[in-house]
Amino acid sequence: MKRKHKFFSGKSLFLKYMNVSVIIVFLSFLILGIILTMTISSYWYNEKHNTLTKRSESIAEYIRTNVKSHFYTNDTAVPFEWINESYARYMGEFLQVYAADMDSDIIVVDNNARVVMAVSKNPNVVSGMPLHSESIDKALSQSSYFEKGTLGGIYPEERYISTRLITTRDGYGVVGTVIVTTNTKDIDSFTGMVMQIFVLAAIATLSMSILAIGVFSYNMVRPLRQMSTAAKQFGKGDFSVRVTATGNDEIKELATAFNNMAESLSSSEMIRKSFVANVSHELKTPMTTIAGFIDGILDGTIPKDRQDYYLHIVSDEVKRLSRLVRSMLDLSRIDSGELKLNFQRFDLLEVLINVILTFEQEVDRKNIEIRGLDTLTPIYIYGDKDLLHQVIYNLVENAVKFTNEGGYIAFNIVEHAEQIDFIIKNSGMGIKDSEVDLIFGRFYKTDKSRSKDKKGLGLGLYLVRSIVRMHGGDITARSVVGDYTEFDFYLPKNPPLKKHEKKS
Repeated sequence: MKRKHKFFSGKSLFLKYMNVSVIIVFLSFLILGIILTMTISSYWYNEKHNTLTKRSESIAEYIRTNVKSHFYTNDTAVPFEWINESYARYMGEFLQVYAADMDSDIIVVDNNARVVMAVSKNPNVVSGMPLHSESIDKALSQSSYFEKGTLGGIYPEERYISTRLITTRDGYGVVGTVIVTTNTKDIDSFTGMVMQIFVLAAIATLSMSILAIGVFSYNMVRPLRQMSTAAKQFGKGDFSVRVTATGNDEIKELATAFNNMAESLSSSEMIRKSFVANVSHELKTPMTTIAGFIDGILDGTIPKDRQDYYLHIVSDEVKRLSRLVRSMLDLSRIDSGELKLNFQRFDLLEVLINVILTFEQEVDRKNIEIRGLDTLTPIYIYGDKDLLHQVIYNLVENAVKFTNEGGYIAFNIVEHAEQIDFIIKNSGMGIKDSEVDLIFGRFYKTDKSRSKDKKGLGLGLYLVRSIVRMHGGDITARSVVGDYTEFDFYLPKNPPLKKHEKKS
């Protein structure tokens, strides 16, 4: 048994949209058909009502002017008396012509419901025969009457019936009633023909609508199906799938956002893999060094007069591991929002000098010129001293690492009314324009060959930007390849405190 494709299953968005659309179109045609039928029926009913009423009035008026009636003293009308036999034949011929012209039956009854004259093919209607029914009684009691019925069972099928009383010439007496009937077959036939045409047109239109809705629905949900497929691929670690969408609607916007998300996931995955590789390398290298030197000391391979030298190397590697763990912990705390700031007033210049002294040996080794310190004066600011120390430390470390031998590092701190600008500029190879906007990303390293940045994880500048922004400031970078690199961050003098932060 073949498995039913999900696209055509009951859970398919396409099928659900198709079902709803077809039902709406079908109900629309059904309601339109009902309204059309009711309109046609109402029109024909009113048309027949007006036509038969006028005909019955005309016949009643014609008979009234050609009939002689006698009355007793109590004004009770007596049965019809025709003026003469020849005139009676003439009037009969007149009614025959009238009936043929109208394709209808004409029945004339007296006040006792006895048929005086009839032009009808109905065997139940014969001259001299009494007609007694509820419809006849209504006709004899009302001046004018119209209905759709069988005239009390006299006709086997429904007909339109119009009646009119026949009054005397003076208008005070009633001598009988004219009954004009016609069948409804022509109306039913016309209505049926109209409905047949309507149904055929509706079927054709519905078919084209279903086809159009199907094509439209298929094209509309296609990007969604592609997104579903792509999401499954993402779950398997493949971020290369992209969604194609045309037009300028919400689906296109969703597809664009989805593709942007895919790009971000792909970039994040690449960064994650690079990070795992870097962390593995950074952990493995110092641990291997530490283990090797410790084992050498313990088993006597390293002579005692050289043990202090190698213990210093072990100490440096332990500090390197400590910095790595600290950076990872800071990153985790920043991402989770758990890192709290401890604001205090301190001298930013003092922090800068202490950091520079930390790198004194490396600065001397590379013969780097330090510029700008002699022109700086103490500048006090409110902030988290430990975190801002880390910001300056990371920036100075980065500058020392990438400054060319015999190059320079220049510092400048500018105090404004509401903020303080800290600028650090170093000579060297610089950063490409395409990478300037990327260097503050997590785990991003411009020196992918690791020729100069052998110990970095690509976390330093990310932490710098995060800490500066937590203080209400921001940082930017400028660079000219082969000339210099400059970082400029600003801090508000009095940053607004959050509930969990304190000032000391």
